[in-house]
Amino acid sequence: MAQTELANGVVHEIPADLRKALVADESAIERWQDLTPLARNEWICWILSPKRPETRSNHIERTITELLQGVRRPCCRIGCNHR
Repeated sequence: MAQTELANGVVHEIPADLRKALVADESAIERWQDLTPLARNEWICWILSPKRPETRSNHIERTITELLQGVRRPCCRIGCNHR
């Protein structure tokens, strides 16, 4: 199986758990690739920010769900402070 090439953020690279969730849904891949690099960066940073694994898993699930709903950036986030 060929590895799907997914675009990263400006500062952050896609973590393995997010990559796995994205490649499981072709529509999610299309939505992810359509985001700007800054928007992808904010999603990745939002996923990396929780300390608890349960919260991180929840963020990944919400990312896929919200991408499929047309949401382009994480809600209520001022942006990635790493850029």
